[in-house]
Amino acid sequence: MTEVHKYIGFAVVAGWFALMVWAAIAALVKREPNRWYWRLLGVLQAILLLQIVVGLILWISNPLPAFLHPFYGALFPAIVLVIAHVFARGLDEERDRWKVFGWASLFVFGLTLRALMTGLGAA
Repeated sequence: MTEVHKYIGFAVVAGWFALMVWAAIAALVKREPNRWYWRLLGVLQAILLLQIVVGLILWISNPLPAFLHPFYGALFPAIVLVIAHVFARGLDEERDRWKVFGWASLFVFGLTLRALMTGLGAA
């Protein structure tokens, strides 16, 4: 189960990085991303939820790899995504909602990367 958690962790970090880069490129060329952007966002949120469930199973059965690991990998990204959803719903211009998730992906990428680092004992 630990190996599964590790590989899902790599996928989570890579996915949020891809979404962040996609949003940055869309902002540079001043074009709204297509529907695959939103699909990727949905898949990444589902994978993050799966990772949290696997992490909880490991937490119940084993000691934590590092004190801050679950905060970086689960709690803080969940808070960022909830805030992004609330903020995006409040925007008058629906076409600007992708920008909110572009910024959120920057933070979630950084947080999940830090979680991966603490989980692997790199920092």
